[in-house]
Amino acid sequence: MKEETTRHIRLIVTGGGTGGHLFPGISLAQAMMLADPGCEVLFIGTERKIDKTALSNLGFATRSIKSQGIKGKSFFAVLKALFQQPLALWEAAGIIRRFKPDLVFGVGGYVTGPVILAARLLGVTTCIHEQNSIPGLANKLLGYIANKIFVSLPGSEKYFPASKTILSGNPVRNTILKVSREAKPESGQESSTLLILGGSQGARRLNSLMLEAAENILSKLSPPPFIIHQTGGHDKDHVQRKYVELGLNARVQDFFSDMAEIYSQADLIISRAGATTLAELTVFHKPVILIPFPFAADNHQEINGQYLVEAGAGLMFRQADLTGDKLGMEIKRVLEDKKLLAEMADNSGKVARPEATDTIINACMKLLKNRLDTATGKILAF
Repeated sequence: MKEETTRHIRLIVTGGGTGGHLFPGISLAQAMMLADPGCEVLFIGTERKIDKTALSNLGFATRSIKSQGIKGKSFFAVLKALFQQPLALWEAAGIIRRFKPDLVFGVGGYVTGPVILAARLLGVTTCIHEQNSIPGLANKLLGYIANKIFVSLPGSEKYFPASKTILSGNPVRNTILKVSREAKPESGQESSTLLILGGSQGARRLNSLMLEAAENILSKLSPPPFIIHQTGGHDKDHVQRKYVELGLNARVQDFFSDMAEIYSQADLIISRAGATTLAELTVFHKPVILIPFPFAADNHQEINGQYLVEAGAGLMFRQADLTGDKLGMEIKRVLEDKKLLAEMADNSGKVARPEATDTIINACMKLLKNRLDTATGKILAF
């Protein structure tokens, strides 16, 4: 009688270029390793610094391929990107052949295109996840060939075939979920805490709006708020000096790695409207003032944030319509209206989807169970 062997899942996660793409992929990889402790994970991303920073010290094997985006580029940049695609497809196919994955999961960004296509040509099961309200070009095209599609926001299902699309929500990193479940509202604090998040692309203008708001409005409050400000890579020193000049107590960094702790401290968040950030702040039941990044593809950030506004969890202002003084007055109004602040916090929690990762993992496990050849063994944790 043939002895049954035990197989562990081999997973490739592909995507990158922004934290919004990478963090859901990290969440999924970590959850899959909990479901199957013997699971082997490989990340295929871009060569951008943010990919390397986000994945460092997590213990995942990583590879990168040379691939560039097409949308919004000049004619010659588009030509260059198109000529690069066959090589990117060849590189991706080589990595897939060597790693022999059971599943390739795309989390967005132009690098997903050649990797998912190569996987399908090689007969590997593929899934994609769309974080935003309007899919990027890569995911729109990949929706036709992926075995399963997961979307974060209501309404974005319409861009994909209904028979294989699931409204899952956006995966949130386990470290953030764990702290969010343990976090308790603090009472009796003399001053409020503001958290400012500009994202990987849109920090500079948000930084200048906040400094103007701080100088003309917030520094005159009694007591003034404590400020936690993530500036992005360019403005840290300037922002820090300005808060010191204004006599404001502020913690300023270009990038925070301890986001769970940062979220838990905030009474009000000022942020762009990237889907991953929205998913994270809602699991902490945080009220938010959104300033969507105006140059996001298809203006998807504004559409991302609309569901929070409609739910009463946040306010939203177009950057072009906003001055620092106006932003400062809105922050002042919300912080001083404790009833409004509490209602926004409560509504934020109501739209959170902390179960998103489990929804995706369970669907992937079911898909793998139905497709793998059980004659060669079994996958753990079914």
